[in-house]
Amino acid sequence: MPLSCQQLLQKYPDLWRDATVHPFLTQCQTGEIQPHQFNTWLVQDYLFVTEFTRLAGALVTWAPIDHFDVLLGGMTALKDELNWFREKATERQLTLDVPHQPTCQIYCAFMVNMATAPYAVMATAFWAIELAYNQGWQLPGKMPEPYTEFADRWGNPGFTEYVKLLEAQADAMLQSASEEVLEQAEQAFIKVAQLERDFWQMAFAAD
Repeated sequence: MPLSCQQLLQKYPDLWRDATVHPFLTQCQTGEIQPHQFNTWLVQDYLFVTEFTRLAGALVTWAPIDHFDVLLGGMTALKDELNWFREKATERQLTLDVPHQPTCQIYCAFMVNMATAPYAVMATAFWAIELAYNQGWQLPGKMPEPYTEFADRWGNPGFTEYVKLLEAQADAMLQSASEEVLEQAEQAFIKVAQLERDFWQMAFAAD
């Protein structure tokens, strides 16, 4: 039976809510988040994005040629994003040369494994990761300073459109996937949702 990204969202609404609605994000919106919590997220997310960039490269390796434009555009954005993280760390006097916290380490290991998965599975996971940030930073509402630019980076209309294009590409591959691959894609979606929830919690619970 065919599977689509929207069907995954509809099948696991509670899981997806937990991935995109978290006190870390709501307290950024209310201004209650503490600097050490936000700084923990920023540094660990930089480490996450470095591995996510490798996953993006693997995705291009196996993608149909007609998927290149969207994926290469995303990789260009990732180059800018990594440089932006470095600028934000400098502004906050943070070092990025730190160990991965266990949650970040687990997420990065998941992405390493995804890089050798069937393309339909990889594309589904990649879409889910980007959608989680797109929705997570949008759902609380307008973010006050100094968090406005963070919300705008992943919640802006252009990024939303990019995520929709990723969804269309994942759906196209899922339509012709075997039952085994569809099951792998569903499990990858579930794992992304769980890891996103855990990542917000890691930052929120920072000492």
